[in-house]
Amino acid sequence: MLWTRWVLLLLCWGAAGGQRPQRQSEEGASSPGAERADSRRQRSPPPVEPLDFGFVPAAVYDTHAYYEAGAIGILFHMVHAFLYAVQPNFFPKDLIVQVIQQNMGGIKVEEWKKPENVVLLLQWVYYEAGFLVCAAIGIIFVVLVPVFGMFFCVCRCCENCGGEMHQRQRKNADCQRGFFTASLLATTIFITVGVLVAYAANHNISSHIKSTRRFINTNMRDLKMFANNTPAQIEYLTGQYTTAKNKVLSELDNIGPLLGGRIHSQLEKEVVPSLDSALRMAGAMRETKEALESVSSSLQVLQEGTEKLKDSLAGERASLSNTLSDPACTNGAVSPSCNAIRSTLFQLGINADFAKLPDVGHALANVQTVLKTDLSNVVQKGYSSFNDTPRLVKEQTRNILSGVKAMLDKIGADINGFAKMFPVEASLVNFTAFLNDGQKKMESYYPQMDQMDFYRWIGCVAVLCMVVLILAFNILGLLCGACGYDKEATPTTRGCLSNTGGNLLMAGVGFSFIFSWVLMAIVTTLFVVGGNLEKLMCEPLANRQLFKIIDTPFLVHPAKKNFLPGMLFQNPNIDLTLGSMYRECYENNGLYHALQLETMFNVNSFLNRTVYNKDVAKVLEGVQVDLQDITLLEQAGRDNLINFANSGIGLIDYDAYLAEVNRGVTLVDLLTFSTDLEAQADQLPRGALENALKGHASSIRQIHREHVIPMEQAMKYVRARSTLSQSIKLLQRTSSDLPVKVTNILSAIDASEYLITHNASHVVKLETKGYVESLVGYFKQYTDWVHNSLTAEVAQCKPISNIVDSMEIVACSFIVDSVNTFWFGLGACSILLIPSIIFSIKLAKYYRRMDTEDVFEDGHDNWN
Repeated sequence: MLWTRWVLLLLCWGAAGGQRPQRQSEEGASSPGAERADSRRQRSPPPVEPLDFGFVPAAVYDTHAYYEAGAIGILFHMVHAFLYAVQPNFFPKDLIVQVIQQNMGGIKVEEWKKPENVVLLLQWVYYEAGFLVCAAIGIIFVVLVPVFGMFFCVCRCCENCGGEMHQRQRKNADCQRGFFTASLLATTIFITVGVLVAYAANHNISSHIKSTRRFINTNMRDLKMFANNTPAQIEYLTGQYTTAKNKVLSELDNIGPLLGGRIHSQLEKEVVPSLDSALRMAGAMRETKEALESVSSSLQVLQEGTEKLKDSLAGERASLSNTLSDPACTNGAVSPSCNAIRSTLFQLGINADFAKLPDVGHALANVQTVLKTDLSNVVQKGYSSFNDTPRLVKEQTRNILSGVKAMLDKIGADINGFAKMFPVEASLVNFTAFLNDGQKKMESYYPQMDQMDFYRWIGCVAVLCMVVLILAFNILGLLCGACGYDKEATPTTRGCLSNTGGNLLMAGVGFSFIFSWVLMAIVTTLFVVGGNLEKLMCEPLANRQLFKIIDTPFLVHPAKKNFLPGMLFQNPNIDLTLGSMYRECYENNGLYHALQLETMFNVNSFLNRTVYNKDVAKVLEGVQVDLQDITLLEQAGRDNLINFANSGIGLIDYDAYLAEVNRGVTLVDLLTFSTDLEAQADQLPRGALENALKGHASSIRQIHREHVIPMEQAMKYVRARSTLSQSIKLLQRTSSDLPVKVTNILSAIDASEYLITHNASHVVKLETKGYVESLVGYFKQYTDWVHNSLTAEVAQCKPISNIVDSMEIVACSFIVDSVNTFWFGLGACSILLIPSIIFSIKLAKYYRRMDTEDVFEDGHDNWN
């Protein structure tokens, strides 16, 4: 039986290990606590891309172990209901187990005298009470019917028991004859139904013999498919290691973007903000230069415009004062107006004095000198140097990766070599040959099975023919008697046809006495055998209670716990039961899981030694990445920032600028002043004074157009972008604590460079660990997939459960149910023969020709 061992062990090479090393799980549990100690190091676990291993080549089995009885199923249910009425007790699992355990060494008569065995016997009698009562009734029937028939014949021969050929006059003779005729007819019909039921059951057995062959062929075909498909499934499992290996190799080839990228992402939390602040300061330098240029140009325009406006207003004020000195202003009516105008002459002056504002040229020259060095370009070099981390990682790990790739290739070779250690194909060839030989042997018995079934069918038909013969006599007797009966004829003058009917009925009675006890003997035997098979085998097999008996611990031997593993593996301590194996196979799971082959060979240890190779992890954990060549900010950039802080923009008096800018250009609005001057001129008498004042008003408007408006535009629109006020405010914000800002930027850059040069090894270690975990995650996906495939897809053992189900269908549905239905119909016929005998005897009296009759003196006969 060596091939059976190989069949059971053919899957042992590749169980997936759900038991990863505890060291890894403990590290995974402790690392979050260590990372929480520093919030900057908090990070999520590395994402692992799900791998697609495809689908294991699945076998499609042909056997459909399901049976639908059809119309005859109604009869099966009737028989089941009758058996339940006879035997309503639950399946005696505990009783059977005790009987087996008590008689494990063999049944001995003297052993049954023990009290415990007597108790078991009484319990068994109680369970079989219904069958025993029915069997006793059948035996009484078998014994009494022929005895009663013999006494009945002797009694009739002595012209007793209805044997006297004389019929007395009865007033209700017609009613009695009709009642007996109807009763016999109904009994005959019921007997006929019983015959049909028994014949249907008999035919059902023969018609399903071919289905039995179909079950045998499909089950054999499924077993061959199971054997032939398993090597391909194993090869597919081993081949899919390449999928995980190629993914890991791809990750190793991209170690720069992956590991270097993760290192970069961890360091950039400190590095990038410092470079960003330096880059923003470079932008602030350019904005400062533009603002200083705006202020310088605007200040020049305002100073020049202020001088011109001042001269124009002084001349206009002097001219207007001369006009007011005209003698015409001394006139009493005009004098108040002239005095009022004269009192407002001081308003013709400038309000904002831009000449006293400090020059920004020195600061502008310093900023322009600072901008000769492009700080943005220097910072971009720092970005480029830092972003070059993936390339550095790839270059510095090139030698290590070549060693890891060689290790992975060796792991794949170990897995393939281990799978080839087992002669699976040779074992399966032997198994297939065994199946072919077994199928040929079974097919060689098919003619004998057909012949035996034919003899069985003939025997059952012969038994039914006994009943049919009785039915024939009853039916012919009824027909002849009913057709030949003449109301006018006296008992002694009845016709030949009527007499023949009575004789046929009596012949039926004779054959009923001859056959009924034989039929009842057959019915009782089949009832006891078939009923107990249904209750003790078919029902517990259908609800799987039978498996619980077989799986009872220590049932076979006091020292052997479980029967199935003791038979298969010579290890009865394995927790494997027939019920669990059937359940797993019924769900079409893998044989490895169904037979718990991991208890014989734990493939997890092999996977831990190969796929979870600690040498690979050690090599990867030893990765060292040197980032000291990274320079974030060159010395030129540092000097540039320091020079900008010392450029002098913080020494400018911005408050003085804002104070002068917020003032108006003139003391009074010139347009309003000119309008008021014209209004006062209109109040004067027409003449030279009026015209002169209106001329002065016109001159003032011209001064507003030529001087004030350009100056206001110079303050509001500097290069069409910002007002002078906005430029001053921008410079004020930029210069506020400028040295402190520059110092902070340089300190942040120094801290980032220190992190890269001194603390990067810790970051590299953390990220390398996460990178290794992601690589291990791909192998874990492979091993989990192998485990799941072995559990549910590889060597699916549905054919094993199909064999059990097919045996149940053939033995119970095809044979036991049909046999029980046969005795059910035949038993009904046997019982109904008793009333048939009674009604036939009673009715024959009305059809047979009598030897004597009752005669009355008045000569009238009344037989009706």
